[in-house]
Amino acid sequence: MGAVLCLVSAACFGAMAIFGKLAYDAGVSSAALVLVRFALAAVLLGAVLLARRVPVKIGGRAMAIAIGLGAFGYATQASLFFSALQRMDASMLSLILYTYPILVTVGAVLLGRERLTRRRLFALLAASAGTLLVLAGAGGAGFRPVGALMAFGAAVTYTVYILVADTVVDRVPPLVLSTLVMAGAAGSLGGRALLTGGVGPGFGAAGWFWLACIAVVSTVVAMLAFFAGLRRTSPSAAAILSTFEPVVTTGLAAAAFGETLTPVQLAGGLLVLSSAVVLQVRRPSAGKAEAAAPSMTVAGNPA
Repeated sequence: MGAVLCLVSAACFGAMAIFGKLAYDAGVSSAALVLVRFALAAVLLGAVLLARRVPVKIGGRAMAIAIGLGAFGYATQASLFFSALQRMDASMLSLILYTYPILVTVGAVLLGRERLTRRRLFALLAASAGTLLVLAGAGGAGFRPVGALMAFGAAVTYTVYILVADTVVDRVPPLVLSTLVMAGAAGSLGGRALLTGGVGPGFGAAGWFWLACIAVVSTVVAMLAFFAGLRRTSPSAAAILSTFEPVVTTGLAAAAFGETLTPVQLAGGLLVLSSAVVLQVRRPSAGKAEAAAPSMTVAGNPA
C-alpha cells in the first residue's frame, strides 16, 4: 500500500504540467495560476490540519523559516516552472526539472553535509550527460533557450529550498510545514499581485476547473498521498518511486498534446532518472548521511 500511495502521489504531481497547459488554453495567466494554486492549497491543507487536530507547536524561528520557504523559495520556483511551461513542452520541462536531486547532492557536498562518494560522482556525471542529451535532442526552431533557462532556474531554486528546509524538517511535522509553506507562497504572490495591478481572473469556468485540478489533485492530494506512502515505506523507497512523476508527465503530454521525445532525448531522460534512483539506493551499512531522500518530505515535489 505504501508503494501504491507513492505512485499515486507521483502520478498526481506528474499531471500538474498537463493541467497547467490546459489552464493556459482556457485563458489563465501564469500569475493567476500560481496565486490560486497556493491560496487554495493553503486553505485546504489548513482544513485538513484542523480536521486531524494536528498540534502546531513550533518555535518562532522555525515558523519564520517555513513561511519564508514558501514566500521566497516555493513561490519563485513555481513561477519559473509555470513560466517555462508557457514556452516549452511539458515532457522536456519535467526532465530538466528533475536534475534537482543531483543539484541537491552537489549542494550538500559543498556545504559539508555529505561526502562525494564514487556512487554520487557517477550519478552526477550520468545526470549531466543526460541533461545535455535532452537539450541537444531538442535542437531546431522548436527549442526555446529562455524556457530551458527558466526550467533549470526552477531546479536550482528548488535545490536551495530543499537545503534550507533540511534545517527545520526534523522540527516541524510535514503537514504543518507544507501548510505554512503554501501560506507563505500565497501571501507573497498575493502581495506581488497587488503591486502589479492584480492577476486578471477574467477567465471562464474551464479555467477555474483546471486551477482546481492543480490545487486539489496535483498539490493537496499529491502531498497527502506522499506523506501516507512515506509512513508505510522508507524515505529512499518513496524517493525512488517519485521518479515515476516525469514518466507520467511525458505519457500524458503525448496523449493530450501529441508531444514526443526524440530517441536522443529519451536516452538523456533515462540517464537523469537513473541517476536519481542511484542516489537513493542505500547500502545496508549506510548511515544517515547517505540519504538525500528525507528532504523530499518537505513538499514531495519540485513544482
